[in-house]
Amino acid sequence: MTETTMEDVESFRLRARAWLADNMPLLADAAPLTPGEDDDHEWERARELQKLLYDGGFAGICFPREYGGLGLTLAHQKAFTQESLDYEMPLLLNKPTFAICAPTILDAGSEEQKREYIGGAIRGERVICQFLSEPSGGSDLAGLITRADRDGDNWVLNGAKTWSTSAYAADYGLCLARTDWDVPKHKGLTMFLVPTKAPGITMNRVRMVNGSMEFCEEFFDDVVLPASAVVGEVGDGWTVASRQLFHERNAMGGGSPYISGRSISRGMGHISPLEAALATGRMDDPRARELVGRGLAFGRVQQQTAVRVTRAIASGALPPIASSLLRLLHAEYAQTDRDLTLRIAGASAGFGTGAAQGATGRVGVDYLMRQSGSLGGGSTEMARNVISERLLGMPREAALDRDVPFSQVKRGR
Repeated sequence: MTETTMEDVESFRLRARAWLADNMPLLADAAPLTPGEDDDHEWERARELQKLLYDGGFAGICFPREYGGLGLTLAHQKAFTQESLDYEMPLLLNKPTFAICAPTILDAGSEEQKREYIGGAIRGERVICQFLSEPSGGSDLAGLITRADRDGDNWVLNGAKTWSTSAYAADYGLCLARTDWDVPKHKGLTMFLVPTKAPGITMNRVRMVNGSMEFCEEFFDDVVLPASAVVGEVGDGWTVASRQLFHERNAMGGGSPYISGRSISRGMGHISPLEAALATGRMDDPRARELVGRGLAFGRVQQQTAVRVTRAIASGALPPIASSLLRLLHAEYAQTDRDLTLRIAGASAGFGTGAAQGATGRVGVDYLMRQSGSLGGGSTEMARNVISERLLGMPREAALDRDVPFSQVKRGR
């Protein structure tokens, strides 16, 4: 097979099947993921598994060859994912490294950045996170106040970020900062690649109600960055961030071509409505069966919608902004799934830490986390605004800061 001849999907599938059986450890033998703070070994394991995939020729399936990938199609990726379900995979690297950050660098980075960071991620040498949300910013990402000021050939970064998924385990973060305060808010931004261990960065992990500590908050105090840290053009960071948000919505909705293996949740212990019905002995209960059927039908709708929208975006039938449809549907499904599970579990729903409380021991905790589906990856309110205004052409929502220099925009303390 030459580089100009693409291997057919079935041949690739059979080759992957044989390689996985000979080289990858079985999932049944792997230790379960834990959501607490002592998980460094899990990240080291993920890097080891990624290196194993790379050495075997099955890493970066949909990334271009020139940056370390295989240059194959989504169909090849799906075939590999199907074959890999019984094996331990570096799932921790999927989001945000492969699904969001590496594709953003592919879209907007320099050739040097693409080779170093995409290639490094594919080889298991780079983990990349996002530094986007801010304590005072809410869903108004363009209203951020973290700043980067020129200092000769360098930039000096000051400010704070929060809700940064897996930042504690990352090597670099894609950080959006304000570099010009005298232009409207969308025009004065620049994207940077920031080493997470750089002097001047203080990082804290945030414990969630379900025990997970995957989120972090960061404080930047005179962090010095070289000119080569800029991704895209100075002052054009919103263009880069827009592509980043596209990939994030796509990943949240199940449409990313760069995710290898099944999706995971660090929440631990989440069970489906069907599993709840089986665990509580309610499969003969007509009402429980109705709720299970509703959950299964909604799940199938979400899966098929993700396929349809992804294909439409790829063909040009829908604009990239249509990924907001997937983001919104993902949230609606996740919340409905947890609602149905709680209704089926009933009094069996616990708020404990898992196995000691039985199969439904954490249903209550999962329910308390249900609202995260409306916030992670951008709020559902923002998704609805994007769909209505930019996809359906409805009138734009009023904004007092539109076309106003950001230095003149009134803000709280």
